[in-house]
Amino acid sequence: MLVSLKWLRDYIDVELSPEEIAGKLTMAGLEVDSVNRISPDFSGVVVAKILSVKPHPNADKLSLCEVSTGDQTFPVVCGAKNISAGDIVPFAKVGATIPGGYTIKSSRLRGEISEGMLCSEEELGTGEDATGIMMLPDNLTLGEDLAVALDLEDVVLEISITPNRPDCLSMTGMAREIAAMTGGEVRHPDIKFEEKGENTDTLTSVKILDSNLCPRYTARLIKNIEVRPSPAWMRMRLEAVGLRAINNVVDVTNFVMMEYGQPLHAFDFRFLEEKRIVVRGATEGEEFVSLDEKTRTLSADTLMICDGAGSRPVGIAGIMGGLNSEVKDDTKDILLESAYFNPSSIRKSARSLGMGTDAAFRFERGIDPEGVVNALNRAAQLIADLSGGYICRGYIDEYPRKIETVRDIPMRPESVNRILGTQISAGEMKDILEGLEMTVRENGEGEYLVTPPTFRVDISREIDLTEEVARIHGYESIPVSLPGLSAGTGTPNDKRTLEDRIRTIFNGYGYSEVINYSFTTPTSADILGLSRDDAGRRLIKLEDPLGEEMSVMRTGLVYGLLETMRKNISAGNHDLRIFEMGTVFTDIDEELPMENERMGGLVTGSRYDRLWHFDDGLHSDFYDLKGCVENLFDALRIRDLRFKSDCDRPFLHPGRSCHIMSGGKTIGFLGDVHPDVLDKMDIKGRTAVVFELDLRSLASLPSEEMIYRDIPKFPSISRDVAFVVDGAIEGRYILDLARKKKENLLEYMGIFDVYVGSGVPAGMKSLAVRFTYRSATRTLTDDEVNEVHDRLVERIVRHTGAKIRGMEI
Repeated sequence: MLVSLKWLRDYIDVELSPEEIAGKLTMAGLEVDSVNRISPDFSGVVVAKILSVKPHPNADKLSLCEVSTGDQTFPVVCGAKNISAGDIVPFAKVGATIPGGYTIKSSRLRGEISEGMLCSEEELGTGEDATGIMMLPDNLTLGEDLAVALDLEDVVLEISITPNRPDCLSMTGMAREIAAMTGGEVRHPDIKFEEKGENTDTLTSVKILDSNLCPRYTARLIKNIEVRPSPAWMRMRLEAVGLRAINNVVDVTNFVMMEYGQPLHAFDFRFLEEKRIVVRGATEGEEFVSLDEKTRTLSADTLMICDGAGSRPVGIAGIMGGLNSEVKDDTKDILLESAYFNPSSIRKSARSLGMGTDAAFRFERGIDPEGVVNALNRAAQLIADLSGGYICRGYIDEYPRKIETVRDIPMRPESVNRILGTQISAGEMKDILEGLEMTVRENGEGEYLVTPPTFRVDISREIDLTEEVARIHGYESIPVSLPGLSAGTGTPNDKRTLEDRIRTIFNGYGYSEVINYSFTTPTSADILGLSRDDAGRRLIKLEDPLGEEMSVMRTGLVYGLLETMRKNISAGNHDLRIFEMGTVFTDIDEELPMENERMGGLVTGSRYDRLWHFDDGLHSDFYDLKGCVENLFDALRIRDLRFKSDCDRPFLHPGRSCHIMSGGKTIGFLGDVHPDVLDKMDIKGRTAVVFELDLRSLASLPSEEMIYRDIPKFPSISRDVAFVVDGAIEGRYILDLARKKKENLLEYMGIFDVYVGSGVPAGMKSLAVRFTYRSATRTLTDDEVNEVHDRLVERIVRHTGAKIRGMEI
C-alpha cells in the first residue's frame, strides 16, 4: 500500500515528520517498508507572467514574448497559440532542465534571441496536454519555483498491510490510524450534490441471482458527461500511489477506491442491453473478454455482472470490467457500480484467473458493507463535478442478504491489563477505543460493551480489543515481563518421541524429510487407480479451497511423495531418498473425519552418490527400501516383522509389492510404483519404490526390553542348503518352519540367494539358506551339528515338498 502524505493531509493535519509518522505506524502494527521522497523531473522552472506578445518578424508561426519573473524580464520566442499578455505560465530559465534530459540554453530563433522557454504540461511531465502552454493560477508568486508553487513534491510511504486490516487499504483508513495515535481529528469529504432529471429506478434495475456471493449491489446513473483528462491535482494523487491516470471517469473510481477502500466500476450505459444489471454465476467454460483485452475462460463458481436477461456478461464481479462496456471518449451516460461481494468468492476467482487487481485485493479481504453507498455518492459527486454531467434522482440499493455486524463485545479492563502486563486505566482504554471510532458503553462494574465500526471486520472478541489497546497505547510502552510457569516436569509425549526417533533413524539412512500439504487434487484417486469402494476415495472436500488442485484432504501419503519426486526430477534432481510423517483424513459420514497418522517413504534413482568408484547403473530397488524398513523395526526393537506378498494395491507393481505385518495385523505396504501411475504423473523413464506405515499401530509395537548375549567363546558351524520349491512359496515360510522347531543350537538362519533359471524346473525357484549353529558351553562336533541340521532340513522338505539342489557345504 502506497500512501501519499500530501493526499493524506487532505483528511488529517499531521505535524510529524515523515520519519516520525513511519515510526508510529510501524509500532502500531502497520510496518512501513520505505519512505520515498518524490519530486518533479525538472528544475529551474519558475512562475512567470507574460507582459507582451508580438509577431515574430521572420516566422509566421512564432511569437516574441516579454516574460517577467517579478524582478527580471526575459525575451522568449514561443510557438504556442494559446498565450496572451497577462497569462501566468511556467518559465524554464537558461540552465533549467526538463524531462527527457534537456537543458535550456540561450539561443537565436530566426534571428531573435530567446532567453528561456515557456512550457506545456507534457514538456514538464505534469500532464498529457501538449496543445499549448500550461496556464497557472493568477494567485501564484512570480519567480517562485514551480515545484514549490504547485506543491508538486511529496513523500510516499510504502506500508505492508496485513490481511486482517483491509480498513487500512485507503487514505481515510490511514488517517483514522494516525488520528488515534496523535489525538487528531479526521476530516471526511463533504459529499453534497444536486440530483435532477429522471428517477434512476425508472431507467435501470439490478437483479441479484446469488445473494450469498453478492449480498449488496448499489448503482447510480450520471448523464450527459464529457470524458476528458482529469485535473492535475487528481492525476498527481493517483500517480503518487502507483495508479495511471486515464480519464476523469475512470480516475474518479480509482480515486474513491484509494480514498475509501471501496472499489467501484463505471459502465457505458448505452452498451448495457435492456439498460439493466443481472448478477449471476458464470457457466462452466464461459468465455469473457476483460478490459485488458484478454479472453478469460470462466469456472462455474465465478460471479459475473451481466446485462439484459443475464445472458451477456459485462464484468467479472469484484475483479475487472469487460471490454464490451468500457467508458470511451464519446461516452455520455454511465452506470456507476458500488457493491459488496463475498470475500472468499473473489479470492478464489482472482486466484484461478490469475487476476490480482487492486479491486480484488480489497474485496477478498473484506470491505465495509455499510460504506458502499457513501463511496457511491462520493464518486457520483466527483464525476459530475469533473465531467459536467448531472446525477439522476435516487439510487438503486439491492440488499437481499443483510450482513450481520459484530455488536456489544464484552471487555474487562482487568483482563486486558493481566494479558498485557500493564496498568492502563479503564478511562484510557475507553478513550483509545473511541478514538478508533468504536462505541463503548459501561455494562456494570469493571466491564464495557464495545461495538466496532463496520469497517473493522477483524474485531469480534475481547482479545481483539486487547490488541487494539496495546497497539495505540504503544508496544514500546508495555513493560517486559516473563509469564509464570509451573516448575513441574512435563509428561512425555509418546507420539512425538516415536516421530523423533523415526526422524533420527531415517536421517541416518540418508533420507530427507519432506512436508507436503494435507490438501490434494480430487484426481489423485484416479491417478493411483483406486477402486470405487477403496477407502482412499472417501475424500473430504474443502468449503473454500485455494484451487481445484488443492480442494480435498489427502487419504494417503503416496501421491504427495510422487508429486515431490516429479517436481524434483523437473528441477534436475533425479536421485531421491525421502520420507514424510503426517496426518491423512477419511470421510466416515460423521461430523468429523477419521484422522490417521502415517509415515511414508520413497526411493528413486542411483543407489549411491555419483562418485568415480561407483557404477551409475546401480539403481535403488525394492530391496533397498525393504532393508530400510527392516532396519527401522530393528532400531525400534520391534521383533515381529513380516512381509506378505498378497498385496493388491493398484498403484503398486504386482509381484514386486507386499504388505508389512506385525503383531498379527497389516500395518502398511511396500513396493514398486506401477509404471501406469508414473506415466499418468508424467514421470517418464523412471522407477520408484514406496512404503507407507500406520504410525499409531507402529507406536504400540516397540519393546522396552533389551536382550543381550555374552560374546561367544566357542566357534560356530554353518551349513548352506539350496531348496528347490514351488515359486509361490515365500522364503519367510521356510524360515518359520525351522525356527518353530526351537532347536537350541540354531543361532541364525537366513536366505542369501534366490535363483530361477537353467537347472531349475519351470514354476520353481531355488532358495539358498544358511544355517549357523553354536553352543554357549562347548565346541560342537560335526555329528552334533549334523543331527540337528538333518532334523531341520527334513522338516522343511516334508512341509514344502522341496528338493535339495546340489550338495551341502
